[in-house]
Amino acid sequence: MEKTRLQKLRKLTLIFSMLLFPITIWYFSPYLIIQAAMEHVINGSFIVFTLMFIFGMFFGRLWCGFLCPTGGMSECFCEFSDKSPKQGWRNFIKYGIWIIWISGIIICHIMGKGEYKINPFYMTDHGISISSIYNYVIYYGIVILFLIPAVIHGKRANCHYICWMAPFMILGYQFGKLIHIPQLKIKAKKSNCTGCGRCSKKCPMALDVKKISQNGFIKSSECINCGVCISECQNNVLKYSITNK
Repeated sequence: MEKTRLQKLRKLTLIFSMLLFPITIWYFSPYLIIQAAMEHVINGSFIVFTLMFIFGMFFGRLWCGFLCPTGGMSECFCEFSDKSPKQGWRNFIKYGIWIIWISGIIICHIMGKGEYKINPFYMTDHGISISSIYNYVIYYGIVILFLIPAVIHGKRANCHYICWMAPFMILGYQFGKLIHIPQLKIKAKKSNCTGCGRCSKKCPMALDVKKISQNGFIKSSECINCGVCISECQNNVLKYSITNK
């Protein structure tokens, strides 16, 4: 029962975050942080991305599984295509995008003018992102950007291939592991596993959970700690654990 409640809560928070996206979209904007850098402004998205890195040190990609507005869209888009996206080299596309983007931000900070100031509400209307009908063009453009990969490649394909936010949490997770901070992971008790594969079939990230959990912990950078595999397992093989292993 507790497992079922956890997934209901997870879906509720994802849907709520998705519905708030027209209000919060500028706080995740990959463009606005560049514009702000040229003016030497530490804007909302700069703060949010920094917090994602810190959050990732302790919780990995839990944000993606429970709170991300685009993650909420991605899971809704699974209704269009439930197939599993191909793993491998495509997963590194997001890192290429991220490196080019971060390099641009650094260059803009170097070239920018004026004294540095902090303005979390930069380019918003009293903290609200979309206050003009024209801004909805950008909003629906983002929706379509996330819809197309999901339809073509399958479950949460955009999270695997193009998400500019995921690397912050992945790098935070790797840094936390490097300095031995206790982190949230999914632990597997292999002796209880019957090999039914239900965990893999239901994983929103289309991971082969049965295979990657054989070492005792799920350590894939694509795991979003959503706990669906925990809820689906009938033999209590999987559970959350705080560990520095």
